[in-house]
Parts: sequence; C-alpha cells; structure tokens
Amino acid sequence: MKKAKRNIIIAGIVIILLGLYYYIALPAVNIHSTEFWVFLGVLVLLIAAIFIRKKKLSRYELKESKGLKVILGIFAAVVIVYLAGALLSSPVVNAKKYQQLMTVETGEFATDIEELSFDQIPLLDRDSATLLGNREMGSMVDMVSQFEVDNLYSQINYQDRPVRVSPLKYASIIKWLTNNGEGIPAYMKIDMATQDTELVKLDEGMKYTTSDHFNRNIYRHLRFRYPTYIFNDLSFEVDEEGTPYWICPVKKYNIGLFGGVTIGRVVLCNAITGETEDYAIEDAPQWIDRAYSADLLVELYDYHGTLQHGFLNSVFGQKDCLVTTDGYNYLAIDDDVWVYTGVTSITGDQSNVGFVLMNQRTMETKFYEVEGATEQSAMDSAEGQVQNLHYTATFPLLLNISGEPTYFIALKDDAGLVKMYAMVNVQKYQIVATGDTVSACEEQYTTLMYQNGIKEVEEDTREILTAEGKITKIAQGVVDGNSHYYIMIEGSDGIFDVSVVDYIDVIRFDVGDEVTIEYKEGEETNTVLSMNGTDVSAAP
Repeated sequence: MKKAKRNIIIAGIVIILLGLYYYIALPAVNIHSTEFWVFLGVLVLLIAAIFIRKKKLSRYELKESKGLKVILGIFAAVVIVYLAGALLSSPVVNAKKYQQLMTVETGEFATDIEELSFDQIPLLDRDSATLLGNREMGSMVDMVSQFEVDNLYSQINYQDRPVRVSPLKYASIIKWLTNNGEGIPAYMKIDMATQDTELVKLDEGMKYTTSDHFNRNIYRHLRFRYPTYIFNDLSFEVDEEGTPYWICPVKKYNIGLFGGVTIGRVVLCNAITGETEDYAIEDAPQWIDRAYSADLLVELYDYHGTLQHGFLNSVFGQKDCLVTTDGYNYLAIDDDVWVYTGVTSITGDQSNVGFVLMNQRTMETKFYEVEGATEQSAMDSAEGQVQNLHYTATFPLLLNISGEPTYFIALKDDAGLVKMYAMVNVQKYQIVATGDTVSACEEQYTTLMYQNGIKEVEEDTREILTAEGKITKIAQGVVDGNSHYYIMIEGSDGIFDVSVVDYIDVIRFDVGDEVTIEYKEGEETNTVLSMNGTDVSAAP
C-alpha cells in the first residue's frame, strides 16, 4: 500500500510539474513547434528520473538496465529527429524553395505610388509617437496612477487616416489586482499626420491583454482555444468603429519541420470580450492591416534576393545577391499598410539598386528599380543641412513628389521632438531641402528640382488677352512676403494681379485712371504681362 501510495504521489508531482511547464511556457501541440520538441525531451527525462528512482538502480545496474536504455533511446530519437528536421528544413538544402516563398512583381513608381496630400503624410516615427502618448497619459490624473501606455504602437489605417494605436497596461501587479475586474478602460490613438493624440475611453474595459495574468492573458487565452496553432507576433488594432482587437497571425511551415515560415491563418480576438474569429489568410477582413510583421516580410525578401543561385553562392560568390537595407518604414496605400525598405547589393555599397513595398495583409510585394542613395546616406545629408542645430534624422519615408522618388525625413531634437522636415532626392541625394513645415520644405524642394534640371518649367500656352478701361477698384495684398496690387477695370469682371517687385510704377495708379492691360487668364486672378505698354511680369 505504501509503495502504491508513493507511486501515486510521484505521478501526481510529475503531472503537476508538466502542467506548470505547459501553463507557463505555452508550447503549441504541433510537430512544427520547437517548444513542443523541448516539451517532449523534458517529459522523457522526467520518465527516466522516475524509472531510476523507482527501481533504485545501482551504478552498474544503470548501465545494464534495458528499460532505461529504451527510455534514453527514445530521448536520443527525439533529439535526432529535431536536429535532422532543423537541418533538412534549412536554406542550406532548400535554397530554391526559400527563394520562391515570396513572389515579387516589378512596379511602376509614378503609377503605383500616388502623391499624398500633406495631411496624409505620417510625420512621426514610433519613438515620437511614444513620447506623445506618454505625455497625453501624464495629463490623465484619474488614470496615470493605475495604468501606463503599452509600447506596442501599431501603425494602422483608421478611417483613411494613418494612426498608431496602443492599449494601456496595468502599472504593476498590485494595480492589476485592484483593477482587473473592470479591465483596461482605454487605448491611445495618435494621428501620424496631424500629431493629434487622444486617449480613447471605452464603454467596457479590455479584459484580454498582454498585461493581464492567468487565463485572461492574451497568449494563454489563445493557447487554450487553439492548442495546435503557432502564433507569430501579435498586433493591436481597432476596427472602423473603434473596437479594439488583437490580430494573431498563425505561422505556416512550407519547408520541412521548421522552415519556410509564412502566414496561413489569422485569428481575431476581441480585446474586451475575448471572442475569437478564425480566418484563412486570404479570407481575412480587409480592415486588418498587419498579418505579416515587417521583420518577417524583410526576411522573406532577403531569401528571395540572396538565394537566386543557391546557398553556396549567397555565402561565397554572391553573384546577383541583393538584400534589404538596415531599417524600414510604412506607407498607407489603398487602405493597406505597406512596408517600405531599400534594396542594395549584399557587398554593402553606398547606393540602392531599388526598393520594395510589401503588403502587411496579403504579402503582395513590388520591386521598383530606382537607383540612388541608401536611406542612411539620405539621413546623413539631411543632418548635414542642420548640423549647427544637432538634429537627428529619422528613418526616411518614401514619397512621390512631382513624380520623383523622394526621401521624406523628420528631424528631431535631443528631446525626441520633431522640429523640422527634410526632402532628399533618391537619385541625386545632394539635392536636399529643409523646412519648419512640410509645405515650406516641399516648396524649397520643388525650387531645387527646377534649378538642377530635374523638373522643367512647363510652357505657358495660354492666350495673351487685352483689356482697357478706367480702374474701378484697386487693393493691396501680400503674397509670400511680396506686395501685390489687385486691379478691376470697367467693362471686365476679372481681377488683375500686378507684383510691386516686378512693376514698381503700379503704385502710381488710382481709381479712375485709364489703363491698357495685357494678361493671361488664371483660375482666381489674371496674370498681368504689361500695363500701358510697359512689361509688368518677368515671368511668362
């Protein structure tokens, strides 16, 4: 009886230990999971320890025990299968399969990437968004003592706006104990273009988050519902109604046991209720923006670019090997978020051969053959323009400015706040414009492109017209720091614009004076070319 009792106790302890391991480590019950094989190894070793204790084997008996040999043989088999699976799943023996994981199309830059209005350009990087979020949280006296902002800050499209969102989290385990009944009451939303920051309060608190404990921890909640799924990085998003969700991509292994990872499914978990929806990746709702993490997409493209001629070539000869540059940013195109990064030679020269855009929802990838400076070179050029101010450049955003691929860079001070903006031409990175506002920066950049012959002034084909009569009204205004006179004459409804800089004698005219004007029609005001036979405008 004592022996049976002892065996039951030992078995109970083993089950408890295994249960604790599973509860804490949360391994997927899936042969493609590394953690699963570790779990098997630990289980076999525990069985071996129990067997030795039960049999009370001497050192000599340990060597001769058939039962122990069988157990250790099973352990060895687990290790061998794992190591063999890792090798046979690697790019070393599957270079072609890895190279073909991602399909890359060739895109047309000016066609695919439309010019954005200034109120749609994401001006902030994640670090700047974090500063704004923490500052906003600090002003919420009723919450700041209990909650903090999580550092997730997922970039998404929300109601056609580029925003970053991040949930709050419990400030400590004590704060969790006192607040978990109601859940987390809000999330942070930051407009990346306007820098507007809002703490969005919820009617009902979020119960399923990364900062919760026990069964409501989002990772444990997902594991118990989907014990065989191997999840990739989770992201926090909100739908078009502002309801918070966890977007949980499920890995798909395309090569052997552990290789060729893409995304096969995506689970949506309502952060308030914990309800889940499971979709094949191709059926996922369009409002979600991030099924593929940026790091996974970059890894897949690097396989595509380096393994064209096999694994050995990627290590030694490196013929035609291309890799992504260090860093990436995001573009919002057609209600999807695309990862942008440059493409350069694997030898690490100082120029890009092009760049890629990779869709975070569908994995659609387009390569654009635009030779030019690397992002780091552009950042150095931008910092050089304001070196007296010691501003730091953020990783560039790629924009279409008048049909030209252009690096758009925010310049931050030592406190991490955005103070200026820079635009650097991708192909001629010595052309650098800076400004305190985006519009001022773009205006200077356009001027530099004209001066350097990148853009040509379009020929003005408007017909030259003539009007004459007495001045019925004359008014003065200032445009871009220059004085202008606006004239109306009898018999015409048009408004005629005369720059004082180009024609100083305009100040001599007054209501009732007879004038003859040559002009070209404009949308709001007519451009005056001459008054009473004297040239007025130097420009056509």
